[in-house]
Amino acid sequence: MAEQTLRTLMRTVDVLVTAAISPAAVVAVGLADLYARFPLRVGLGLGGGAISLSSQDTGRGAAVTRDEAITQAIILGALAGLPFAAFGLLFGPAAIRLLGANPTVVDLGGTYLAVVLLTAPARHVALIAARSLQGTGDTRTPMYVNAVSNVGNILGSFGLGLGYFGLPELGVFGVGVATASANVFTSLALVAAIASRHTTAGFARPQSTVITRQLFVVSVPKIVEGMSSALAEFPFNALLLTFGTNVNAAFQIGRRAYQQVTGPLSRGYSVAANVVVGQALGEGDPARARFDGWAVAALGLLTVGSVGFGLAYFARPLVMLLDDNPETLRYGVWFARAYGLSAPFLVAFVALSGALQGASETRVPLVARATGMFGFLLGFSYLAGVVLDWGVTGAYWGVALANVWMAAVVVAGFHWGDWASRAAGMMAERADS
Repeated sequence: MAEQTLRTLMRTVDVLVTAAISPAAVVAVGLADLYARFPLRVGLGLGGGAISLSSQDTGRGAAVTRDEAITQAIILGALAGLPFAAFGLLFGPAAIRLLGANPTVVDLGGTYLAVVLLTAPARHVALIAARSLQGTGDTRTPMYVNAVSNVGNILGSFGLGLGYFGLPELGVFGVGVATASANVFTSLALVAAIASRHTTAGFARPQSTVITRQLFVVSVPKIVEGMSSALAEFPFNALLLTFGTNVNAAFQIGRRAYQQVTGPLSRGYSVAANVVVGQALGEGDPARARFDGWAVAALGLLTVGSVGFGLAYFARPLVMLLDDNPETLRYGVWFARAYGLSAPFLVAFVALSGALQGASETRVPLVARATGMFGFLLGFSYLAGVVLDWGVTGAYWGVALANVWMAAVVVAGFHWGDWASRAAGMMAERADS
C-alpha cells in the first residue's frame, strides 16, 4: 500500500503542477490520460494473468511453470506496447481534438500524450513484472523500485514542469518527460531484479502453449474490463465538457482527491486478495481461499469506507489543495463527495475482483465494470443530466450508482460462483503440460 500511496501521490503532483500552469493544462493532461489508460489497462490485464498464475504456482511449489508464465507475460506486454507508442507519435493531437477540446488544449494534450505513450512498452513491462513478483509473495521489491521511481517522477514534474531545481521550465511537456523517464527506469529495475538472485522468481525459456493460452484466458477479460472503463469515459468526459471546461476540470480534481486518499488502500487490498486467494488455491485449500477473500473485503470496507466518509465531510478543503478556482471548486467538491460516499462499494468491488482474479476468474469483474460504466456512469448521467435536465447533478449520481452496481455484481459472483473448480482445472492442465 505504501507503493500505491507514492504512485497516487505522483499523479496528484501532476495535477498540482498542471493546475499551476493553467486550467487548460489540467484539462489537456486529463484528456490525454483517457488515451493513456488504454496501455495501462493492457498492462494491468497481462499483469493480472501473471499474478494469478504466479500466486497459484507459488502455492503449489511449481517454480518452473511460474517462471515461464512470468517470462511469457513480460514478453507479450513489451510487444503489446509498440502499437500504443506509434499511436501517440502519429495521432496525439488528432486524438485530443476528437474529444471536442479547444486548440490550446489540443496542442498541450497532444504533446503530453505522444511523450507518455512512447514508453508504453516499458510501462507494460513494469506493471507485469511488479505483479509477477507480488504473486510470489514478494511485495517489497516492487515497493522499493516504485518508491524510487515515483519520487524521481515527482521531483521531475516540479523541476521540468515549473522550472524548479535549476531545470528548464517545459510546462506540460516536462510533466510528460518526467512520467516517461520513470516508466523506463521502473521496467529496467524490475527486470533486473527478477533476473538476479535477489528474488525467488526468475526467467525461463518460453515453451508451453498451455501457459500462453491460460495467460490469455485470464488476461483478455481483464483487458476488456479496463478497456470498457476507458471507453465509457470518453463520452462521459465529452458530456461533462458540454456543461463547461470547468466542470470537466472539476471532475478530474474531485476524482484525484478521492484517489489520493482511498486509491492506495483499495489497490493494496486488490493485490492482497489476489495473492492470498491464489496461493490458498495452489495449496489445495478452497475453503481458506473463500474466507481470505471475504476477510480482505471486510477490512477494505472498514478502512476505505471510513476514509471515504471523511473525504465527503472534508471535501472542500481537500479539493482546495488541488485547485482554488471558484467554479472548479464548486463542482469538484461534489464529485469528491460522490466518490467518497460510494467508497465502501468501490472497495468491495476492487477487493473481491482481486480475489476472483486470484482464482483465474476475470469474467465476473468484466461484466460488473462494463455494465456499471455504460449503464450508470454514462447512461444514467446522460439520462438524468441531459434528458431529465438535472445538469451536473446527474453525473454525481452516475458516479455513485456505478460503484454500487459493480459491488453488487462481484459480491454475487464471489458468493455463488464456481471459481475454485476453475482454478483447480487450470492448475492441473499446467501440471500436465
